[in-house]
Amino acid sequence: MEFQDKVLKCIDCGSEFVFTAGEQLFFHDKPFRNEPKRCKNCKTKRVSVLGASPQRSGFQGHTKVETSAVCSQCGKETTVPFRPTQGRPVFCRDCFRERRHAATA
Repeated sequence: MEFQDKVLKCIDCGSEFVFTAGEQLFFHDKPFRNEPKRCKNCKTKRVSVLGASPQRSGFQGHTKVETSAVCSQCGKETTVPFRPTQGRPVFCRDCFRERRHAATA
């Protein structure tokens, strides 16, 4: 399949941006169904407002999330490297290791 550069219009700022043949190939391989809706600047702004970090190759620009929580098993105050989901238990490092060890034994 041969791809050609396309000019698209950003839904946020209305400016035109190029959806390159390489990007189209990437979208096709994933397979993403929709073309991009935002230019690079608006996408970066949107991602920063939503609190996520834009994906880049490697770990450059990756922000590690540390969230305070209370362990569901022992009640100790701890930090976890993710944002807990409501209704799911959160364990401190010691209780997590203990549960993992019990599960593999």
